[in-house]
Amino acid sequence: MDTEIRSGLRHRLVDTLQQWGLPVESSDWQTFVILALIALVIAWVGHAVLKRVAGRAISTLSDRLVGPWAGPFKQNRVVEKTAIIVPLVILDLFTPLVFAAWPWWDHAATMALELLILVVVIRLIFAVLDTVQAVALQSPVSRRLPVQSFIQLGKLFLFLVAAILFISVLLEKSPLYLLSGLGVATGLLLLVFRDTILGFVAGVQLSANRMVSRGDWVQMDKYGANGDVIEVSLTTVKVQNFDKTITMIPAHAMVADAFRNWRGMQEAGGRRIKRSLLLDLHSVRFLDEALYERLDQIELMRPHLANKRKELTEANAGVPHLEQPANGRKLTNLGCFRAYLQAYLEHHPMILKEMTLMVRQLEPTENGLPMEIYCFTNDTRWPIYEGIQADIFDHALAVLPQFELRAMQKPTGADLRQMGRPFGH
Repeated sequence: MDTEIRSGLRHRLVDTLQQWGLPVESSDWQTFVILALIALVIAWVGHAVLKRVAGRAISTLSDRLVGPWAGPFKQNRVVEKTAIIVPLVILDLFTPLVFAAWPWWDHAATMALELLILVVVIRLIFAVLDTVQAVALQSPVSRRLPVQSFIQLGKLFLFLVAAILFISVLLEKSPLYLLSGLGVATGLLLLVFRDTILGFVAGVQLSANRMVSRGDWVQMDKYGANGDVIEVSLTTVKVQNFDKTITMIPAHAMVADAFRNWRGMQEAGGRRIKRSLLLDLHSVRFLDEALYERLDQIELMRPHLANKRKELTEANAGVPHLEQPANGRKLTNLGCFRAYLQAYLEHHPMILKEMTLMVRQLEPTENGLPMEIYCFTNDTRWPIYEGIQADIFDHALAVLPQFELRAMQKPTGADLRQMGRPFGH
């Protein structure tokens, strides 16, 4: 504030006090004490009034708003931090009047109040950001957007701005003067804080590309992480594993290394079953009439058998010596079993029909013939998914004898004893 304006305001206030009958002079200690008391009283009244009015207004607003705003507002003390600014601004306005006769004290008090106002304003903005974060984390938007990372990025930017302004007030230099000197220190900062900067850049990349979001199920074997993401910051990703342990993964590691995010499966609404049943190759054979009649009694097999009998009759017309198994086309118990599993899955209420659904043979190995079931369940929850998968393979294993097929497994001690050979020989 200009010196002439300060002097004019102070003399006008002094004249007003003299009209009230107070014996004050323009440069004595009595005037200083009276002006200081007036400034403190006005500042206290302004603080009390704003705190009460703002508190009621925010309380009324939070009651009418949809969402949990009241709790975070009180927890982060937004009203109290807002009310602190008012007395500091009032004291800053009164400083030229109170210390008009002492320029050095006026300058020191003005600088201290400006720095204090800057700190209080930054704390208020941080409290508002924390409130927004607390509310956002309770809403579905936190699964689509990395709210916490954005809030931390905003806080970091505000902190850098506040630090520059703070130093510029202390040095009584323009902020542009300080910014011009940052270029010299950039190389040193990159060298000293290389890991921090890498983590920061990786955190921004994770957030911007939505590679990981809060609530995602991620798996990263290198760090022993397999569970739900509970926090995504600019430098780390916190994962709560299914055994309830916590794993902290550096953000730059998730950019540089491979990890699996199951979000696509959760959003699609279907979880894949891809498992094989090993069959004994020696149990595969053509259908005879007795096995055909027995399979025809299975409801799910009747449409397949009827269509195949018609198709084979037309295909084998004119083929001589059909009594020879190698001549013409014939049904096999293996093909019928595959068709049965396909029909069974298509009628299963917990299997998605809109996604890939098939039963296929894989390449035979020394362990038998793999019959793979490939489909998607309509419930992605882990316990439910495992139950559906187990029920399907329980049924498949139990129905094998109906098709005169055998599951393949390595011989055990019981198998050797049944062969009449002592165990271990």
